[in-house]
Amino acid sequence: MGNNGFPAGKYMTTVKVGPKGQIVIPAEVREMFGIAPGSSLLLLADVAQGIAIPPASEAQKIMETI
Repeated sequence: MGNNGFPAGKYMTTVKVGPKGQIVIPAEVREMFGIAPGSSLLLLADVAQGIAIPPASEAQKIMETI
C-alpha cells in the first residue's frame, strides 16, 4: 500500500468519525507502530494544538516533558 508518497516512517491521511465517535487507524499506521487489537493508546487533546494519539508506552516520557 505504501505510505501516501511520504518518506519512510511518516504517513498522512484523513479519516472519518463514525456514528459512535470511532475512527479507523489505517493498516499502514497500525503496522508502523505495532498497534494490534487490545493495544493501549494515550489520547492527548489541546484546543489550540489538536489531538495526538501516541502509544501508551510513551506516557511517562510525555509526562516528564510536561
